[in-house]
Amino acid sequence: MTSSTSSFHTVIDSPYGPLTLVADTDGDADGALCGLYMAGQRHRPPEETFGPRDDDLPCFAAARKQLSAYFAGELQEFTLELALKGTPFQRSVWQLLTRIPYGETRTYGQLADALGKPQASRAVGLANGRNPIGIIVPCHRVIGSDGSLTGYGGGLDRKRRLLDFERGAALFSA
Repeated sequence: MTSSTSSFHTVIDSPYGPLTLVADTDGDADGALCGLYMAGQRHRPPEETFGPRDDDLPCFAAARKQLSAYFAGELQEFTLELALKGTPFQRSVWQLLTRIPYGETRTYGQLADALGKPQASRAVGLANGRNPIGIIVPCHRVIGSDGSLTGYGGGLDRKRRLLDFERGAALFSA
């Protein structure tokens, strides 16, 4: 780690393919997670913005441990320090996403209502799509008003698999 670099990344394996974790140290040697991106994810920033690879950053070790427990079905709520970067509205939406219980879903309209902006379901959807920390900030738990799966930056197949997994389906079932 150099003193002029504040972003670092690592790559870990998961049942959903490789996950790129990005952290911002911003003066804190432990760092805080500011990105979790799947391969081929929509709105994935360019690789060069992730900074150098550092597999030993303490926040990556914590994320690796919690993600492993999540994928083993042993963890339902993440307690990682996050550095969410977005507009105030986006951050308010992402904060709401973290309150959707494991195994449950909410609609964009329900989130807009919870924000006190019932006409903002489309804006909620746009903010949801820009979530920089998938899985940990569970944007996959948001569905359309008719109960259908809607867009997901990591792809609808991954969204379906994440929701099925959280509802008790085997991780690798067809």
